[in-house]
Amino acid sequence: MSVENEPQDGARFRQSPTGPRVIPKPIANGPATPPPPPVVQEITNGLPAAFRSGRIASVIVVTLLLTAGIRTYRDLSRPDAWSFWRDQFISPSLSSTLLANAAMGGLGEPRAVLAVSGEIGPAAAIWLRARIDDAHLKPGDVVLLSSPGGSLDQGVLMGEIIRAHGLATAVGVADNGGRVRPGSCASACVFAFAGGQIRYGLGGSALGVHRFTSAAQGADAVADTQRVTGAILGYMTRMGVSSEVIEAMSRTRDIRWLDNNEAEAMKLVTTPLKTL
Repeated sequence: MSVENEPQDGARFRQSPTGPRVIPKPIANGPATPPPPPVVQEITNGLPAAFRSGRIASVIVVTLLLTAGIRTYRDLSRPDAWSFWRDQFISPSLSSTLLANAAMGGLGEPRAVLAVSGEIGPAAAIWLRARIDDAHLKPGDVVLLSSPGGSLDQGVLMGEIIRAHGLATAVGVADNGGRVRPGSCASACVFAFAGGQIRYGLGGSALGVHRFTSAAQGADAVADTQRVTGAILGYMTRMGVSSEVIEAMSRTRDIRWLDNNEAEAMKLVTTPLKTL
């Protein structure tokens, strides 16, 4: 059997005399391409370097997580830690209402008023700063306080935040019609009120002071009382309030309500207002 004569161009099939058509092998027109070099892994202590690096990274991550977990556990194991977290994230002890154009007697044109009410909890200062930022209050706007008191140090920090923003303070509540009505501010609330750049005395509202107590015992209690007294005296002096307020606090463990004349004489109220 003869084989058909066909062009050997590599694009045609040729007939095998003993079998089916096969594809001819291409003719190499140049030097053969060398095979790729084999992949070589660096071996360290019997393990590939990539595996070893990944293991080291995992150990570092686990170590950091354990360290953060231990610190978190220590923070949350303190007696007051859960109260702080609950007050900040779960159930704040304070609540607020923003009155964009509140009417307050004697102030002339309406202004923004952030009405804050409730007990001053362990995270009250952080909460208040966030509410002031959310409300975009500007210097001269008013923080309206209505509280029976609570944490002494948080009341002082609230006052510092109010003063840092150049805000005014007043005692009262906001009704459903957006009007400011008389209210009361006692104990730690008075320190928050003292932070106002201007402190309005709304007719009918009341400020109450009393002696603070120390959780320490014996000689430690005396030292703690002296330390706290010096701290709050310095705070009130910086806020422009007379030291007579501290004297009034020291006279009784019960709430002593200051009348308007006393509050003005102690420079606790700087601008008296009429009730609408």
